[in-house]
Amino acid sequence: MHKNTQLTHNEHVNPGIRHPLSLLADNMKDPLNVGSLFRLSDALGISLIHLCGDTPAPPNPKINKTARSTEKYVAFETHPDAITEVKRQKDQGVCIVALELTSSSIDITSDEVKGFILKNSERPLCLLLGSENTGISEGLLKLADLTVHIEMCGSNSSMNVVSAASIACYEICRYLSSR
Repeated sequence: MHKNTQLTHNEHVNPGIRHPLSLLADNMKDPLNVGSLFRLSDALGISLIHLCGDTPAPPNPKINKTARSTEKYVAFETHPDAITEVKRQKDQGVCIVALELTSSSIDITSDEVKGFILKNSERPLCLLLGSENTGISEGLLKLADLTVHIEMCGSNSSMNVVSAASIACYEICRYLSSR
């Protein structure tokens, strides 16, 4: 039997993968969640984070705490208005996917979502993330090309925005890697 030992940070080799996926955080007011988005983006090779509205941006000590230096490696932009930014992206051919439970959202793990991602894999993708308290605004939902959700098994209809983003980003990156 072989010995299983944990690798150190110095033993990790960065494969340099960057997926054509960005995140757009609108009015995500908790800087600890924003820092976690940087860490998630670095881990999964997400190319860019758009910080919109009242979302805090680096430098910020609370962002730095949860980002664990990844804010130095993940590109980000700030925008005063998310709707204006999403319209600009749509004009540039970006495929907009909203992560929100709605009357017409589709389970992120479904074949339908995988097919949609693969069909649009030549276009850059942007995953919309909303406020922890109010979710994604109706105005942004109307601009989305697809709205996805994570199937919940418990009595609550949602989870922490970064936990949900982690699941959705993992699935989308997995789909993109399979093409």
